Amino acid sequence: MSSAELEAESTSTTISGDSVRLTVLASRRKLCGVKLPGLDQGPLDGACRSRLSLDWCSRLQAIAQNGLTFTRDPYDTERYTAIREIAAEMLASITSGNVAAVRAWMARDEGYATPKVDVRGVVFHEGKLLMVREKSDGKWTLPGGWADVNASPAENVVREIREEAGFETRVTRLLALFDRSQHPHEPAFPHHVYKLFMECEIIGGSASASLETDEVGFFSEAEIPELSLTRVTPWQIRRMFAHQRDPGMHTEFDPVK
Repeated sequence: MSSAELEAESTSTTISGDSVRLTVLASRRKLCGVKLPGLDQGPLDGACRSRLSLDWCSRLQAIAQNGLTFTRDPYDTERYTAIREIAAEMLASITSGNVAAVRAWMARDEGYATPKVDVRGVVFHEGKLLMVREKSDGKWTLPGGWADVNASPAENVVREIREEAGFETRVTRLLALFDRSQHPHEPAFPHHVYKLFMECEIIGGSASASLETDEVGFFSEAEIPELSLTRVTPWQIRRMFAHQRDPGMHTEFDPVK
C-alpha cells in the first residue's frame, strides 16, 4: 500500500472522558498493514507512524497498569509509574491533548489491563437483518454496545436489542469474536476491544426506537444502508449473512498473527 493510500485510509480518533478529549491521526489498518522484512524500505509515513505510536502507547500503558496492580515493592512502583508517564507523554505528542489530561485518563483504569467487550445482536427475520440507526451519527449498525458488568454476554446483547430495537430475543449461538483493532473501524481506539457477534431469535416485542436510535429496520444483503463504521464494517455484515445461509459454520475468529 502506498503512502497516498495510507493517508486516504487515515482518520481522526476521539478519546472521550470526563476531562479529556484527544484527537489521534491513525491508520484504519492494524499497524498500517506494512511489512518491514529488511532495512532497504523507505521510512514510514505520518499516518503509519501515528498508528504504530498508538499501539506502543497502549502496550506500555498495559505493562504499567499491570505492574502497579500487583507490585508491592516501592522501587517497582516508581518504575511502573515512570513507564506510564512515558506512555502518557507519547500519546500526548500525537494528540491535541496535553500530558496532564492523558495522565488523568490513564489513571482512571485500574486493575489488570484487559480488553473491553462490545456485544452485537445478529437478528434475522425472513432472510433480512435487523439494524438500527444511531442518533449520534445518523448511520446504521447492529444493535449492541459495551457490555455491562455483572451481566453475561447473552444478557447484555438481549438487553441492547430490547433497548435499541424494541424486540425481545433469545441468544442461539456465537457467530464471531473479533479483535476490533484488526478491522477497519473508524476511528481507531487507544484501548483494546473484543467484539462479540451473537445470533438471536425474536420471541416477542415490536420494532421501536430509543434514546440512542431513531429508526429500526430489516435489510437484505443487497439493501444494507450506510454503516456506522465505529460499530460495524461491511465485511462483518457480509460474514453475518454467510452464517445465516450456512447454520453449520463454526464461530469465526481473527487469524493468529
